[in-house]
Amino acid sequence: MAIAIVTDIGKITVSEDIIATLAGYAAIENYGIIGMCARTAGDAFVELFGKDSMQKGVKVEKIDDNQVDITLHVALQYGVSLPAVSENTKKNVKYRIEDLTGVSVRNVNIFVESIRVN
Repeated sequence: MAIAIVTDIGKITVSEDIIATLAGYAAIENYGIIGMCARTAGDAFVELFGKDSMQKGVKVEKIDDNQVDITLHVALQYGVSLPAVSENTKKNVKYRIEDLTGVSVRNVNIFVESIRVN
């Protein structure tokens, strides 16, 4: 599926894969996030063969033509404040998606899948 943005001079279509990639980059920009975790068997398969994808661990759900929910599965660095990192990540992902695509983000949900010592 794709998200359609209608303007007065035409229509812009943004794929959910692009939004997932942007959300992955926005998430790992934050201090305390070490990486994204596989959320599906397909993600695990890609991870097994060493290909790094920013879509790994990101799920985009289309709510309506211009609104999405984003779910992130992340690995955190040991010793960081989970609430602080999560709140900062939510704000950054929402800001980046809305600024870069014009698509409104309703919710950003974060699942901490692992904690790693770096």
